[in-house]
Amino acid sequence: MTLRLSVIGTGYLGATHAACMAELGYEVIGVDIDPAKVEILQSGRVPFYEPGLPEVLARNIAAGRLRFTTSMSEAAATADIHFICVGTPQQSGANAADLSQVFGSIQALTPHLRAGALVVGKSTVPVGTAAVLAEQLALTAPTAEVAWNPEFLREGFAVADTLHPDRLVVGVRSQRAEDLLREVYAPLIAQDVPFLVTDFPTAELVKVAANSFLATKISFINAMAEVCEAAGADITQLAEAIGYDPRIGNRFLAAGLGFGGGCLPKDIRAFMARAGEIGAEEALAFLREVDQINLRQRTHTVNLARAALDGSFAGKNVTVLGAAFKPDSDDVRDSPALAVAAAILNAGGNVVVHDPKALENAARVYPTLTYVEDLAQALADAELVLHLTEWPEYREFDPTTLGSSPRQRHLIDARNRLDPLVWRASGWTYRALGRPTA
Repeated sequence: MTLRLSVIGTGYLGATHAACMAELGYEVIGVDIDPAKVEILQSGRVPFYEPGLPEVLARNIAAGRLRFTTSMSEAAATADIHFICVGTPQQSGANAADLSQVFGSIQALTPHLRAGALVVGKSTVPVGTAAVLAEQLALTAPTAEVAWNPEFLREGFAVADTLHPDRLVVGVRSQRAEDLLREVYAPLIAQDVPFLVTDFPTAELVKVAANSFLATKISFINAMAEVCEAAGADITQLAEAIGYDPRIGNRFLAAGLGFGGGCLPKDIRAFMARAGEIGAEEALAFLREVDQINLRQRTHTVNLARAALDGSFAGKNVTVLGAAFKPDSDDVRDSPALAVAAAILNAGGNVVVHDPKALENAARVYPTLTYVEDLAQALADAELVLHLTEWPEYREFDPTTLGSSPRQRHLIDARNRLDPLVWRASGWTYRALGRPTA
């Protein structure tokens, strides 16, 4: 008998997981409390930008393997395995994770669970959460089980990361739970994807440990960029040189404006908070500096921009290239680009923002900024241009086509992705984080 799956929560993680599980051949029902979101997904559309996902979603809805509902009872009645994919945002005014959606979804699901159901957490949670959920479930649905299966999705590559992951991690307490998850992921295991079986706390720690390592690597190279600027060295050459060391590698060694989004910043802060709760606060003390280095890049970029405009933003026209926290995404959560744009606006600058996909989301968060869809129009009348999100469109743009439309040709490449030779040959002054001025 083919397993039937439910996915609780149809945001970025849930919608992707539901569509990709259907792509593997399972009958999948997605559940969300937001009727508007359910209606959009059921119509075959995706309420956010993720390359490749609309095609997978529409194909499986048409095939009858995937549908969406607001009814938890309907999902529980038709599924054998339930994946919890709700959000765990940072608590307001604190570093800890807000688990209200996780506990709320379990409470809503439990009364409707069929005998022997398996509830699988995919949300990123503080270590110890799975054990608490298992205890609660044992009181209300004693034949059901909990397992934990952390996600490792990268925005812009979520479909590939789900259908061709570099590893699968499952935290279980029984052979039955392991066997069921092996069955779910059998098509991926057949592709030689490593399948790692752990206990609950190890499975919960894998995601936050991985994110903390990546955040540390990014902040390290940005700290080196600060040193390079002080010493007159070139961070791009330094990164290339140390990246040849196989112990280091060259991935995530691109110095720039730093990380943002809905995962890395809140995950490392929640990790620090949880470490303090379990008596391991000193072990993660270094993450405070990782976080501070990352935030300092935003302030440093603003200061470079101010210096390029003779010390004042007042009345100056500044064009910001990028609003999303990374390319191939319309996600503006904790976007470094928007943080810089807002700081310049608050200091008196006239800020125009361009982005290929994220303008609508950006306008909801920062409605006082000016947004322009046409790139050439966004650059017109600029006295300073800031490259803050490394979209391919910006790397491929030919600055010679602008003619005399910019008032002044000053560029700050805060992502170190544009070709300085091309821009300087077009009459622009080019400045980048961690690189010599000429």
